[in-house]
Amino acid sequence: MNGAESLVRTLVASGVEVCFANPGTSEMHFVAALDRVEGMRCVLGLFEGVVTGAADGWARMMDRPACTLLHLGPGLGNALANLHNATKAMTPVVNIVGDHATYHRQYDAPLTSDVEAVARPFSHWVHTSPDAKLVAAAGARAVAAAMTPPGAVATLILPADTAWNESDGPAPAPEIPPRARVSAEAVRGAAKALRSGEPALLLLGGMGMRERAGALAGRIAAGTGAKIMAQGSISRLERGAGRVPIGRVPYPVDLALPALAGVKHLILVGSKVPVAFFAYPGKPSVLTPPGCQVHVLGTAAEDLDHALEWLADEVGALHAAPVTPYLRTEPGTGPITPEGLGRSLAALLPEDAIVVDEGLTTGRGFFPATVASKPHTWLANTGGSIGIGLPLSLGAAIACPDRKVLTLQADGSAMYTLQSLWTMAREGLDVTVVLLSNRAYAILHNELMNVGANPGRKALDMLDIGRPDLDWVSLAKGMGVPGARVTEMAGFNRHLAAGLNTPGPYLIEVML
Repeated sequence: MNGAESLVRTLVASGVEVCFANPGTSEMHFVAALDRVEGMRCVLGLFEGVVTGAADGWARMMDRPACTLLHLGPGLGNALANLHNATKAMTPVVNIVGDHATYHRQYDAPLTSDVEAVARPFSHWVHTSPDAKLVAAAGARAVAAAMTPPGAVATLILPADTAWNESDGPAPAPEIPPRARVSAEAVRGAAKALRSGEPALLLLGGMGMRERAGALAGRIAAGTGAKIMAQGSISRLERGAGRVPIGRVPYPVDLALPALAGVKHLILVGSKVPVAFFAYPGKPSVLTPPGCQVHVLGTAAEDLDHALEWLADEVGALHAAPVTPYLRTEPGTGPITPEGLGRSLAALLPEDAIVVDEGLTTGRGFFPATVASKPHTWLANTGGSIGIGLPLSLGAAIACPDRKVLTLQADGSAMYTLQSLWTMAREGLDVTVVLLSNRAYAILHNELMNVGANPGRKALDMLDIGRPDLDWVSLAKGMGVPGARVTEMAGFNRHLAAGLNTPGPYLIEVML
């Protein structure tokens, strides 16, 4: 058994079931091993950013890592933007990155680079295997590093000769450390803040946004008068009818400040102190009001369910919080507007759907519009690097083939990873893409004004993606995904219902 096969067998034994791949010559022995070993599904992506974004989506839904297969330093470099997003989401991902054979590096062949240096800024754990007999153990350590709470990106670099040389066989699956319990001091401090009679806010992040944690936070809020809110960057939030309603910190500073105004005690539950995405002239970086005291109930690496249950007992919050009732709404009518789209999404969203949100400017209103829809899961861009929506949907659909994935996707960011559509078609994934086409980087138009710039024609042209106009229906068709273009709400409602009720991928280009 060679090193590559020992590694694949170790990954499978460690619970890694899917490999999202864009391989090259250095990885051919790993590719061959994937063919020989049962238990690992292989999914080809036509760009490395698709591969890493899909691994993020799979792991967010499964709470364990997929692996990626990438080709040397340049291939890893192409993958980094969505590894940044995975890092911010605290998603467990195991990267397998091929490299030149150990004895070949000295000749500085065209693809030679410092792969570890490329990996390090976007990986919690980086290791280069020096020998085929050590590869399997390194793979087990990579899985352990990725799975250690709260979750992280681990990158194992596999020189070609360590893949093709003989190994000593697979390594045993690693032991994953459990989440630590929070301290009694942390619980007492949060309880004291809640009993103070002053306005308090429980800010949820990480596993604090899951259904049980949300229910416990709602119980505490109902018993103490506190408010609850999710952090602005949502990795995964369970919401909709039958669940405690949880808003989120708005992206624009001018909306976030009033949303947090008056809070005297901010209690962090797997979250961080909210800050502005960027610095703006004359606006604060930290969004909490002056004089607000910050209390850490638990970090993202700790057992937040246990922490919230303990806190609820400490403050005597004995009764379940009210949950959101299902509100039947009518789809939007007339011309296409963000408000009309929000009504239609709320009306037509199927039960247990996974919503992937990279709607950016147009999509900001869709989150509040769907609060009383049928129960669903919401995934969003956590790191701000655009181009996550389509591959995140791809990975989520492979993780949960029995659930419909609805993607709310801005056109500019979709161009970063449009190759995802090809993989959706090849794999027959049940994804409906609502492609919001305003033919501009609209969010950057707003940012241009927010920073106080005085744009002229040349500056505005750099934010405009018209001339020529993108034809998303044709782009999707060329990759095997059927679709339609809509210019009014009646057409949108008809095609959205068709996409949601028909198996396989479907794209709706919404002309704004």
